[in-house]
This record gives sequence, C-alpha cells and structure tokens, in this order.
Amino acid sequence: MTETVAAIVAAHRTKTMTPVQTVARSYQRIREHNDPAIFISLRDEQEAIAEAARLADPTLPLYGVPVAVKDNIDVAGLPTTAACPAFAYTPAKDSTAVARLRAAGAIIIGKTNLDQFATGLVGVRSPYGIPKNPVRDDLVPGGSSSGSAVAVSAGLVPLSLGTDTAGSGRVPAMLNNIVGLKPSLGLIPNTGLVPACRTLDCISVFSLTVDDALAALAVMAGPDDADPFSRDRPLAAAAAFPAGLKLGIPKSGQLIFFGDRAAETAYGEALKRWQALGADLVEFDLEPFYETARLLYEGPWVAERYLVIRDLLASSPEAIHPVTREITIGGARPTAADTFSALYRLQALRRVAARTFTQLDAIVLPTAPTVYSTADVLANPIELNSRLGTYTNFVNLLDLCGLALPAAMRPDGAPFGVTLLAPAGRDAALADIGRVFHADTGLGLGAKSLPQPALAQVPAQATSDEITIAVVGAHLSGMALNHELTTLDARLLEETTTAADYRLYALDTTPPKPGMLRIEAGAGHAIKLELWAMSPAAFGKFVAAIPPPLSIGTVKLADGRQAKGFIVEPAAIAGAKDISAYGGWRASWRRRRRRSPHPVIPGRAPREPGIHFATVLVSPAKQRPSMRTNGFRLALRAPRNDESCASPTPTPRRSRTRRAPARYGRASRPQRPACHRA
Repeated sequence: MTETVAAIVAAHRTKTMTPVQTVARSYQRIREHNDPAIFISLRDEQEAIAEAARLADPTLPLYGVPVAVKDNIDVAGLPTTAACPAFAYTPAKDSTAVARLRAAGAIIIGKTNLDQFATGLVGVRSPYGIPKNPVRDDLVPGGSSSGSAVAVSAGLVPLSLGTDTAGSGRVPAMLNNIVGLKPSLGLIPNTGLVPACRTLDCISVFSLTVDDALAALAVMAGPDDADPFSRDRPLAAAAAFPAGLKLGIPKSGQLIFFGDRAAETAYGEALKRWQALGADLVEFDLEPFYETARLLYEGPWVAERYLVIRDLLASSPEAIHPVTREITIGGARPTAADTFSALYRLQALRRVAARTFTQLDAIVLPTAPTVYSTADVLANPIELNSRLGTYTNFVNLLDLCGLALPAAMRPDGAPFGVTLLAPAGRDAALADIGRVFHADTGLGLGAKSLPQPALAQVPAQATSDEITIAVVGAHLSGMALNHELTTLDARLLEETTTAADYRLYALDTTPPKPGMLRIEAGAGHAIKLELWAMSPAAFGKFVAAIPPPLSIGTVKLADGRQAKGFIVEPAAIAGAKDISAYGGWRASWRRRRRRSPHPVIPGRAPREPGIHFATVLVSPAKQRPSMRTNGFRLALRAPRNDESCASPTPTPRRSRTRRAPARYGRASRPQRPACHRA
C-alpha cells in the first residue's frame, strides 16, 4: 500500500514507484473523484510532473510527496483567494511553510476550498461550493479547512495544509476520519498566510497517520525573521509510549454532547482504550477552559478578523459571504477598554490552565461533541457552528498544542475522534502517545478505510544523563577516527540525515576529513550522519580534542530535531572541494575508491602509484604463512644464508586473467631454499 507519506517515500527510494507516477496518480484520482468543490485552483499537471521528474535527491524527507494547500496560504503562481474572489491576488513567492515543503521534496498539487476567510468550522461558507464529506456524504465536511481535509480522506493526496485558529485543523480531521495536527503557536511561521486572528493563527497538517503529520511538521518548523510571531521551538526526539502517563479528563457532568449519545459512548470507549494502554486518567476542572472559549467570539478577538477585511467590507460588502460578514462586522464594536479587560481575564485563565497541566502530561477531550448534516447547518449556521467548537475554541488562546485522532466509527456511520492537548512545545510528546492510540484502534484510514501500516519502531534515544552528538566524517562507524568515540564508551543511536541546509567540503587535513557548513534554509543538501550518545564527561574530553578548523555547533536534522555536531569554520572551505552532491562522507569515499586504481582506506590517504610490498622474516621452525597486498602475494619466510632483512623480494600472485608484469616474471623469480619447496 503506497498511500501514506512514509510508504510513498519508501517506494520512491526503492524505485518501485517514481515521483512522476505518484503525482500523475493524484491528478487521475482528482478527475475520477469529480468533486469540483474540493480545489479552488489546481496547478498545471505537466508542470507538477516536470517538477517531480527533476527531483534528484532520494534522501529528502518528503521525496515526491503530493501536497494540497489551503487557499489562504500563498503558493507562488497560484491565486490566493481565501474563498473570496474579490480578495484574490497572485503571490510571486511561496509562503515559508510551502517553501520548506518544496525544499523537502514535496510537490504542490493545488489550492483547496475553505470557509471564507477561515471563519467557520463547518465547510459550507464558500462561493466555490461545499466539498462532499467522503465518509458520509450528508455530513458537513468540517471547516474552515474543508477542502484540505477531504482531499486527504478521499485519497487524492496523502498530505495537506490547513490552518487552525479556533479548531479548523481539528474538527475537519474528525469529520473525515484522519489525523489533524495543530502545532504550537509560532512553531510553523505564518509568513505568506492570510490571517484570521493574527495572534492566534497557526498552519496545521492533515494526514492519514500521526507519523506522516509529524514528518511534515518537522520540515516546516523553525523561526522566520519575516514573521514576528514565529518562535524557536525545537521539536523533541520521538520516544516510546511513556510509563505512568497521566491524562486529564473533565470532572463528571462537565462534558457536553448536545444529546448525542453515540458520541458520548464513543468518548467513554476511547477512555477505556487509553487505560488499557497504561494511562492513568485524572479529573480536572474544565470550566476555566469553557470560559476562555467564550472570549474568542464574545470578546475583542473578532476585531482581528475585522482588521483583515475592513477595506473590503467598506467597499464591497456584498462580496463577502453573508454569515462571514455578520460575524466579522461585530469586530468593529469592541473598545480599547474591552480589549484590555479581556486580556487581563485571559492572563488569569492561562495561569489556571498552567496549574492544571502541572499534574498532567496532557488532557484528552472529544474533538467535537457531535456531528451535523449540511442541511442542518445551512438552516442554523451560527449556533451549530459554535457547538462544533466546544472543545476547540480555547486552545490557541491558552497557547496549547493539539493532536486530533480518529477514535471510532459510530453505528450510524459517522466518525468520532478525540484530541490530545498539552502546553506549547510538547508537540512531539503528543505524537508519541497519539500514534500508539491510533494504531491500537485498528481503524481504517480515511474514507477508503485503508489498512493501517505497522507502527514504525521508535529509534534508540539518549538517556537523560547522556549527550547526543552528530558525526559526519572520519568518526562514522568503520572510519579512521571512530575509535575516538568507542574508547569513550559512546554508543551508536541511529543513522539519519541533516535538513537540506548544509554543504559538505573535503578538507585538506590528515587524515582526510569533511567540513559541514550550514547555509540558507533549504538551499543546501541533506547530509547523512550518525547520532551517538555519550556521557557529559566523555563529551567534554571528546570536544576538547577536536582540532581546528572543526568545532561543535548545533545541527538541524531532517525531522526537525537538533543535535550537537561537527561544523566547520567558514574560512576553512576556501579552495576545498564541494562534495555535497554525494550526500555524505562515506559515499564520497566510495566514489573515490571506484575512481582510484589503488585501494583507498576510509580516513587514510590513498596509496601513491607504484609497487608496494613487504616481507616478514620468521624462524624456519615456524609454519610459513602468507598475506596479500596491492595485488601481490607476500611470502613470510625465513632468511636465506645470503640474504638479510634489508632485501625484500616480492612474490607475484598468479592470475587466471592476466600475467604478472615482466619484471616480476618467472625468469626473475628467485628460487626458494629446499626446505621451503613443495
């Protein structure tokens, strides 16, 4: 099955499929699915295929993966409409998130439909139509990221971008039976995003599995000077499901399902599953979270939405969807006093939430309390939309990260999901537990109910009292200086690659070593390396012995993690050969060995052309061994009476395919003493 990001990348690397075939398959599926309301604009197919054909680095983390992008996120050359034709413009450059996806090997397919100006959780507020929910077609697709969620659920693309201000990256995930990852605020830069509420917006990810979502997050995460709201929040390394996991659940009587017994039952079953996995469920007070949610639309934050479109409201109010207009125009009313009053109250509520999480690893809530049909929402658009945000509206106000997971298929055929929430910066920790829960459900993936792949094994990790170091050259396993690690009791954790932000140079050192230099994000190559773990004391000794021009800095890995590792002083690369295209030091050495007529030992200087031989004189009483080097057999023998140790004699190796050089021929071969003759 080549439907998940991981499976597609693996197939491309083994050449059982090509990026061109995968991209062409996406376009064919879009035609066959035949729902024009999913995409607002599609990229020219031949242009996308040509970009896929140009991909040359199979180590890229998203090598040849087709991606759909919500149409409030800029993609160079495609109109950005935010689902409002009167607002449309064509950007000259990609948003930062899209640029980083492309640098990681992704191929952008098109721009997806949304609730206009990302205002809504239902997916029905767009002049471009209402995407059909592929799981149950009478239900709303969810919003505002409707097209992005439907595209993944229907199997048109394995990965898409949404946005999430009040739940737009989570509610559609539940309604389409897929994963929705809402990262910590600022983790993915919003440069090139049409804002809804600029202080609360974040770009989100839809995928079939948690691992796929985390792979996309890893390549997009990182600060951007062009976005003052971006933050430097390094992703933690993946880890196994923790022992003693404490999950918060609301106190008895605090949950709201609006009479939906099927949803209530499904949530209860999900809690039992968490307990079976080893989680300890701890009650907490949900009321402060509800109060925070009310601030979002009853407080001054609607003014942020108003700021985005106030000029359009003034000049062409009819161009805005009636429901969107009704909600947004209220943003003109709050006063400065109202704003500060709400900010003061929010700060107090944030302190309450922080105290809640001191006793918990995460909280688990229903993603949405119920489901609604498209007909019901069109008849009662604001109230039912508000109900869908019961467990989502407070999240960004409280600076939490979230992960929406499929949990069950209800008896009526509607999907149900739960969401994990934790303080900002715990994105990877939520993925660690969420991936295990999702796998344990055994649910089919998306609308096609595809079988879940086997859960990938989590790589070994450094312990809390160890330091991880990334090595790229002569310290790699089997190379000349690897003993400097092993003698300090360092242990190999894994082989991986850097982000595509580096260049590798062959330095003029003895023994030969590479120097890795970080350049502009996405403008370099992914370089293969090894991660080793060592004690702090050993790390200190190791680092103290590193000679210039090398030093230890922070290396960004392809999956977004960071590790201490070897970097080079920029001045040292003058005149050095750029070997980045090989993708690593080991591959460069292999290439050098193939091109050299003489053996090359990694980490050592190659032999000069000429004859290399050796003779070891041993006692005649000992058995005569032999050895070979550089194409010749060397006899280890006792000295003759007329020979000293200073007169070595090479003995040529016989070959079935070619004769030894004449100067080493039979006529010049000395006779061995009788005691050594066969």
